[in-house]
Amino acid sequence: GYHLYDNCVKLAVAFRAAASLFSGTEEFISNINCSGPPPVIGIVGDPGSTHSIAISSVLGLFKMPMVSYFATCSCLSDRKKYPSFFRTIPSDAFQVRAMIQILRHFGWTWVGLLFSDDDYGIHASQSFHKDVHLFGGCVGFSEMLPRDNNPKDIERIVRVIQTSTVRVVVVFSTEAYLLPLMDEVVLQNVTGRQWIASEAWATSPVFLTQRLLPFLGGTLGIAIRRGEIQGLQEFLFQLQPKNDERNNMVRIFWENMFGCKFNPGSGEEKRCSGEEDLRNTNSAYTDVSELRPSYNVYKTVYALAHALHDLMQCEGGRGPFGGKSCADVNNLQPWQLVHYLQKVNFTTGFGDSVSFDKNGDALAIYDVMNWQRSFDGSITVRTVGVVNEGAAPGKVLTLNEDAIFWNFKINEPPRSVCSESCPPGTRRATKKGLPVCCFDCLPCGDGEISNVTDAIECTKCPEEFWSNPEKDQCVPKEVEFLSYEDPLGISLTTASLLGTCICVLVLVIFALHHNTPIVRAN
Repeated sequence: GYHLYDNCVKLAVAFRAAASLFSGTEEFISNINCSGPPPVIGIVGDPGSTHSIAISSVLGLFKMPMVSYFATCSCLSDRKKYPSFFRTIPSDAFQVRAMIQILRHFGWTWVGLLFSDDDYGIHASQSFHKDVHLFGGCVGFSEMLPRDNNPKDIERIVRVIQTSTVRVVVVFSTEAYLLPLMDEVVLQNVTGRQWIASEAWATSPVFLTQRLLPFLGGTLGIAIRRGEIQGLQEFLFQLQPKNDERNNMVRIFWENMFGCKFNPGSGEEKRCSGEEDLRNTNSAYTDVSELRPSYNVYKTVYALAHALHDLMQCEGGRGPFGGKSCADVNNLQPWQLVHYLQKVNFTTGFGDSVSFDKNGDALAIYDVMNWQRSFDGSITVRTVGVVNEGAAPGKVLTLNEDAIFWNFKINEPPRSVCSESCPPGTRRATKKGLPVCCFDCLPCGDGEISNVTDAIECTKCPEEFWSNPEKDQCVPKEVEFLSYEDPLGISLTTASLLGTCICVLVLVIFALHHNTPIVRAN
């Protein structure tokens, strides 16, 4: 069996629900002659990183397994702090590396960074700063989106985006932090930017409007792997309010879906019969073509199911615990399920492999999404590639570039560099007070060359060589001989002959007057 709790997007509520599950404080009486709280040995959720951090730090003390389908903070990979935490969504560390793959592919070395003021955004930004420098990129600006949506802070951030030379902006945030910023982007008419979306908002429907198309069209994003769940749509079609009259949520949903009321207050309101057919509707509820978080929930439940199945299949004398014993089915302990979860390995009906590494993280596979113009002028999200950390080197990122929509005058990816590359014959000189991506290109001196792009230093030519005019290769020095026909040759020859004649004249004079006192004195 199972218990379902709503966290109401509040940490205190989520923590209270988790505490009631692992402590068994709720009164419960089943219909199979058992009394007392059932032995809860595993928890699915929480979707939020902040909630998961708080809950897992306590659950870890009791070795109670918690498998999340949406908490991505890289900090949760710390096995010392969270020894019983697992997740079917990749860590932010993998997400950052996936984004770096995209930046490297298009040569975007000059980027801006926006992140939310929560555990998700802060840890992702720290990983991004570290990894972007490793591949040779630079962060032009880094801004935290305010928790309270302060209008002055948001206006300042948008001015930073507008005045910066950065053309690519990476955003790690949930839609709640980002919506006020996008409203200000529209007000200040900030266009000509290439947005890179994290998985938290890459497929969010609230941004897919005609109003935001001029600003967010062409966005590239990292999304949770899309999947298919066999039989889900048929199961959803079977929903009817009379199936469980105690579930008021279904009645409210039914009234909104069909525009009717079960207890109409006036004759003008349509009465719900409960027999309306969901097959005749077209809504997000019945659309199972883009299952992403739902697919992760599916994998989470099946991971726990496979772990329990393996635990039940244990043969006495061949078990993994002390004395080769197996778990006692009538007295299961949460830490025993943790052991089997760590070894889970199965393939879904959609063909995806599910397993956990030593840190409880799932295999990192992302879809690369592109926001394109829809037929009605709004935005539609298309899959244009895959990032697979398990692929062979050089094949981690696969992109269909012909299918990508670029929201610029020319349908091509933008350039986003602080300084253009220095050609051969020059060297890079970093600008004082600016990141290493910002530099001047200085020509090499005489007798020096550089034969590569973005050379740090010029190389001196050997003694018998000299630099060519382009300063990109050393050439042998030319040996030149002086010709008698050259003006300089004529001048030097004339001077030499004149000097010789003067010497001969002096010698003759001395010979003729060799008996004179002056000559004899010399």
